[in-house]
Amino acid sequence: MGEYGLAPGQRVAIIWDSSSPVEALKDLVDKVQSLVGADNHISVENVNQLPLSAHRKSSFDVILSGMVPGSAAQHSVELLAEVARILKPGGRVLLKEPVLTELGNNTKIKTASKLLTTLTLSGLVEVKEVHKKAPTPEEAQSVGEHLGYQGNELLIVQIEGRKPNFEVGSSSQLKLSSAKKPVPSAKPRVDPAAAKLWTLSANDMNDEEMDLLDSDELLDSEDLKKPDPSSLRAPSCNEKGKRKACKNCTCGLAEELEQEKKGSQPKSACGNCYLGDAFRCASCPYLGMPAFKPGEKILLPENQLHDA
Repeated sequence: MGEYGLAPGQRVAIIWDSSSPVEALKDLVDKVQSLVGADNHISVENVNQLPLSAHRKSSFDVILSGMVPGSAAQHSVELLAEVARILKPGGRVLLKEPVLTELGNNTKIKTASKLLTTLTLSGLVEVKEVHKKAPTPEEAQSVGEHLGYQGNELLIVQIEGRKPNFEVGSSSQLKLSSAKKPVPSAKPRVDPAAAKLWTLSANDMNDEEMDLLDSDELLDSEDLKKPDPSSLRAPSCNEKGKRKACKNCTCGLAEELEQEKKGSQPKSACGNCYLGDAFRCASCPYLGMPAFKPGEKILLPENQLHDA
């Protein structure tokens, strides 16, 4: 494998910018062409036009960006995302960019750590710093002309990254173990000692040796007391308001309400029942009975209540 890690037959993309000297760009293209072959294996793209290019995804084995001597190319997140898109799974990207030792007022130039983070966020893996050096006078002049930086905190860093060995959005079926557990062909053998321990035969029930307990002796005096009927009622039976017995009532409330219903005095519809038959209606339950005082309790026969 030759310079830049290139091998014959690989497809290579060279990315340049306006700061790249034309003669230096031609020299780089000729050098790469001698390594990979002359059969249309090289594509040269401008850094500003790459996102607008019509390259299909996973098109290149290696991408060289900013590798032209004297280049001051800056790699944005959008540019690196496009680089990751057109790079083949497992393909390599090798780039060079001027960086600062520490972040200053110039917002166009990143630090080396910021550049490494940007490559990682674009989807590349195994990102590492390959080389770092002080800029040559020509490189420092190019940075000053195109990026407006004049200072002593400048370095030229070369970084390598790799695209994962899978395409973005790809899927793979998981092979889950679905082997069935073997079903035992016969019942497990029971230990005779354990079976004897839990077996009770008629021979073991010897009346002379067995002490049987009388169930009545298990009850104390409190258990023999008759409970108060009111304590057997459900909480809803004791609520204030209209009392209503539950279905299948067992606390005695249904019988109590039935007795109250039978013993209750019918309510007069006209209010004149106590005056006598001359003032009573044709369907009055008191018809045929003598007059009585208002509020006096009158007992009516059962058949007369039903007829009413």
